Amino acid sequence: MLETDVAGTAEPARPPGGNRDETMLRLPIGALLPADSPRLQGEDHEHVRALAEVDEDLLPPVVVHRPTMRVIDGMHRLRAMELRGRDTVRVCFAAGDEDPFVLAVQHNIQSGLPLSLADRTAAAARILGLHPYWSDRRIAAVTGLSGSTVGAIRVRSTGNSAQSNTRLGRDGRRRPVGHGAEGRVRAARLLRENPDMPLRQVATAAKISPSTALDVRDRMRDGRDPVPDKLRNGHHRRKKPTPDVPAPRPAPDWESDLNQLRVDPSLRFTDTGRFLLRLFDARLLGHGERAQLVTSVPAHCRMTVARLARVIGTAWHQLAAELEQCHRNRAET
Repeated sequence: MLETDVAGTAEPARPPGGNRDETMLRLPIGALLPADSPRLQGEDHEHVRALAEVDEDLLPPVVVHRPTMRVIDGMHRLRAMELRGRDTVRVCFAAGDEDPFVLAVQHNIQSGLPLSLADRTAAAARILGLHPYWSDRRIAAVTGLSGSTVGAIRVRSTGNSAQSNTRLGRDGRRRPVGHGAEGRVRAARLLRENPDMPLRQVATAAKISPSTALDVRDRMRDGRDPVPDKLRNGHHRRKKPTPDVPAPRPAPDWESDLNQLRVDPSLRFTDTGRFLLRLFDARLLGHGERAQLVTSVPAHCRMTVARLARVIGTAWHQLAAELEQCHRNRAET
C-alpha cells in the first residue's frame, strides 16, 4: 500500500482499515468539504487539541467521499492538523458511493470518538427519512442500535403516514412487511384458480412471503380458512393502538469524562496517569464496538471471552468502589 502526496511521490503507508480505498493521499485541506456530521454537539474542541499533540503518523487518515470530496470520518483529525498550522492532510477514500451521511455514521460508529446514544438515535431518524424503505435491521447495522429501537423510532418519526409494504434489506433484496389478511386472500384465490402454481410465484403475485404462501396452501389442503381468526376482521388485521414508546435514556457521557482526563497534566505527565489512560483507551467500548465483537467472536470462544469480560468488569467495579470510598473518607476529614 502506498501513500501519495500532492506532487505524486509515493511512500509506504500504514493500512487504514475499514471500508476504504487502499491508497492514501496527501491533499490540501482547502480541497475538502466539511463533514455532514451525525454529532449533535458538533466538534469536540478538547479532543481536537488532544489530537494536535499526537504524531500524525500515529493517526488514521481522514476518510473522504470521493464523488463530493466531503469528509466522512476524521473532522477532529483535520481540525487538529489545522491547529498545528498544516495546510495538507492525509486522506483515503471511502469504498463505494453510498449516501455520504450514511457512510459518516458507519465510520464514526466503527472508529474514532464514539457517537452518543442521542447522536445515533437522531441519525437513525434521519436515515429513515432519507431511506424509508430500508429495513430496521439495515438501519440498525449502520447506527449501532438494535432493530427494535429502530422500529420504535420509525413509529415515532412516521406517525400515521403511509408505510410501504416492503422493506429493503442489507442484502439489497425487498421483502414484504407483515402477513396481512389481504395478501392471504389473494394467495388463496390464485391457488384455487391454479393449484399447481409455484409458491414463489404465488407469493410474488399476492405480495406476501413464500412462508405465508406455504401456510395458505397448507390451510386450504386441510380445509381450513386461509386467514387465521386473529387476522380476520373484515379481511384486515385488527390494529392495536400503538403504545407511546419512551425516548431512549441518554447514555452516560463517558467520552467527555475521558477527554477531560486525557488533557489533565497530572495524568498525562506521570507514569501512573499514562498507564490509567491506556487502560481506559483499551477497555472502554462503545455500543457499535460491542455489537461488532458480539457478532465476530468465534462460537467456540464466546463463553471464555464472556468469563474474562466479567472478571475485568468486576475488577473495574471494585476499583470504582475503592475510589469512591477514598473520596468520601477525604471529604470527611
